[in-house]
Amino acid sequence: MDNKNFVFISPHFPSRYWEFCARLKDNGMNVLGIADASYDELGDNVRHSLTEYYRVDSLEDYDQVYRAVAYFAFKYGKIDWIESNNEHWLELDARLRTDFNVTTGINSSNIVNVKEKSAMKRIYQKHRIPTARQQHASKGLEAARAFVQQTGYSLIAKPDKGVGATGVYKIDGDEDLKRFFDSEPHWQDYVLEEFITGDICSYDAITNDDCEPIFEAMIVWPPSIMDIVNKQLDLSYYADKELPAGLKKLGRKTAKAFGVKNRFIHLEFFRLDSDRPNLGRKGDFVALEVNMRPAGGPSPDMINYAYSTDVYKIWADMVAFGKSEKPIGERCYCSYASRREIYNYVHSHEEVLERYKDKMLMCYYMPKMYWPSMGQQMYMVKLDTKEELDGFVRFVHDKK
Repeated sequence: MDNKNFVFISPHFPSRYWEFCARLKDNGMNVLGIADASYDELGDNVRHSLTEYYRVDSLEDYDQVYRAVAYFAFKYGKIDWIESNNEHWLELDARLRTDFNVTTGINSSNIVNVKEKSAMKRIYQKHRIPTARQQHASKGLEAARAFVQQTGYSLIAKPDKGVGATGVYKIDGDEDLKRFFDSEPHWQDYVLEEFITGDICSYDAITNDDCEPIFEAMIVWPPSIMDIVNKQLDLSYYADKELPAGLKKLGRKTAKAFGVKNRFIHLEFFRLDSDRPNLGRKGDFVALEVNMRPAGGPSPDMINYAYSTDVYKIWADMVAFGKSEKPIGERCYCSYASRREIYNYVHSHEEVLERYKDKMLMCYYMPKMYWPSMGQQMYMVKLDTKEELDGFVRFVHDKK
């Protein structure tokens, strides 16, 4: 095995990411963790998954993190991999790879293509991947009005560099457009896109050194995460047991277009709910954005349950061996549904547990940082049919 030394940034967060480290260690790699938590705070699972741990005061302090990697390089030899699998640290990962000549991932010269939505859009267009029309807000209000003449309302305004629904606006008319330019202090850093309706279907894959998938799946998300966050709506989403041919084809094409190799990726697409001129017909897929990390929250575990497999091992096998022979077993639907304390629900927590006791995979109270997007009390179940899935969501979310 050529690649032996793996530096994992923030192995303790998200809380399940120690699974990646444990599978790497099982594959014979030195797993070298760097984070800002004390060793005692890491927890047994994290500690046992690491060969060695280096604590820094802050992962935002590049000099400290650089010295940590340099220490590992001095002690263990050349660093072969640097990765966090975490959106927040993608630029840190890329800078460290550049400075330590690590060639197994994205470096500083091309990180912009996967961090800025305007750069993503240029790659979509270059490779003829259908996507919503976009214009940079820095061109100003009058240019935005001219853009609306092409697209019509509604528009979505979102930070060019941003994650999730944070700071996203829906613009339904000229008054909203003017208000956005008048009230958003950082409007120059935004992009404007035509508003598209439909489910968000993610192509979740692990790619090899040739940008080809060694595993691929689909997760179906609600049409508007923005509304869920801004209006504090209930959330449900699910890992599908099938990957539609259209999404498979477009997901693979997109991975190739972005040169995505040796990564766990989460590529987002709209599944159109109506015909759209210049984009496609109802049911077609249209590119939204790329994310060079696994889907958030418990989504990797949902994929595991839906495919009766272990994506943590598949990823670690890709790192260590360039391929994986981990089998995919019986397939099913795996659904997440959560509740918020601001609502009164028809069925009690105890009734949910009783009704789905044989299907329940996870049930816990979410960490506070996830409340805006993912709710507070979560349930995850494994079901055979879409009808059962829809019934589960109704049972959890029905309100008095």
